[in-house]
Amino acid sequence: MDQQEKPDNLHAQVLIVDDEVDHADAMAEALRKPGHVCTIVSTYADAEDELLHGSFDVIVTDLVMEDDTTGLKVLKLAQEHQTDAETIMVTAHGDVPTAKAALQGGAYDFIEKPLDLDVFRNLVNRAAETVLLRHKNVRLQGQVEAAYGFEGIIGESSAIRKIISTIKQVAISDIPVLIIGESGTGKELIAAAIHKHSKRASKRYVTFDAASQSETLLEDQLFGHVRGAYTGADRDREGVFEYADGATLFLDEIGDMPLPMQAKLLRVLETGEIVRLGANDKRKVDVRIVSATNRDLKVAISQGIFREDLYFRIKGAEILIPPLRDRREDIPLLVNHLVGRFAKEMGRAIPSITQPAMMRLVSYSWPGNVRELLNVIQKMIVMSSSDVVDVRDVPEDIKADQADTSTGIGSLAGVGLDRLEKEAIRQTLAMTGGNREQTANLLGIGERTLYRKLREYGIR
Repeated sequence: MDQQEKPDNLHAQVLIVDDEVDHADAMAEALRKPGHVCTIVSTYADAEDELLHGSFDVIVTDLVMEDDTTGLKVLKLAQEHQTDAETIMVTAHGDVPTAKAALQGGAYDFIEKPLDLDVFRNLVNRAAETVLLRHKNVRLQGQVEAAYGFEGIIGESSAIRKIISTIKQVAISDIPVLIIGESGTGKELIAAAIHKHSKRASKRYVTFDAASQSETLLEDQLFGHVRGAYTGADRDREGVFEYADGATLFLDEIGDMPLPMQAKLLRVLETGEIVRLGANDKRKVDVRIVSATNRDLKVAISQGIFREDLYFRIKGAEILIPPLRDRREDIPLLVNHLVGRFAKEMGRAIPSITQPAMMRLVSYSWPGNVRELLNVIQKMIVMSSSDVVDVRDVPEDIKADQADTSTGIGSLAGVGLDRLEKEAIRQTLAMTGGNREQTANLLGIGERTLYRKLREYGIR
């Protein structure tokens, strides 16, 4: 790529490390002409300072300076602290073997002295373009997440859109929030999103599971104790409320809290004061409460196992998370998101998912909700060695669950076929990178049919 071929706005931040000042100036001058911004240093110490505190797209370093390994040390430091940058080695003819070894160590390329400045400039342009494309990919991925997700909450169903809207509304205040949903629906994710978008975001986010604990242990954990409060209490200890002072406290499974403890919690929420076990003095705390439960608290109130006054205290705002089976149109989005996530974690190419496999996943009842889906997709990616995930990769218990239904489509009740078809086309297009021929093949339809569906659903 010559200078005229350099992409628009490709103005890279370049660090030049060279102990020959005239040589460094010549390289910088060659790079400044096309618009790159150059910083020149002549020692390893100065290079270290720049790499630790600056931000660069391309690092150009002489291989041999203060000693034979200076350039390699600069390369190592760049990889540790400038993870998005590319490094180019400048070397004398006799050091070419070392420079080639540097390529195996992660350098972008090397160039021999004496430099042909046009070749050098083109090499830096290519390295800068590589960094630019990498940044573009990251931005595109972020745009996809922004379009179909919010703080890890993936979905475009009306229920998810309503939840995200509510999060944004309630986060900026200190109003208590009660999150209700079955196990595995993602209550913790929503609580974390509320904190992250609150005015307390810079403070702690403290989580506490209120289930399956005795009253005494709960009181100690929530409010703390003073030395001598009970046998073994050999020092003062602050509780969760003090630890979360000024921050957000997420009380998970609050519906399982013992009744006597509910009364003590209510008093703290009303007064903003806690008393440590074994103490008399009150301590003021400022805590934003977000609670969650998988119970129907109105039923629990009617059964006498949950206090109505506590219910109204924690329910400043209420967020209901529907089970996955009630928002099936979100399943393809979740599946593709998780496939990409686990494939990246394993360092492998992201496989595509055939439409029959996707439909099996969509039609399953998912009693464990998103948590179960996450585990299933992880297992499928781990066990599949192909670049295509098909029905054969779907766990047998999921296929058996659907085989037991009388019609084979009963578990899809309530989901419009046009909605599922539109989602299937859109997701398959995404998997094939917009290749319509491949998309049609995967969906098992003709290209003309696909074109008609694209126009019908307004998919571009």
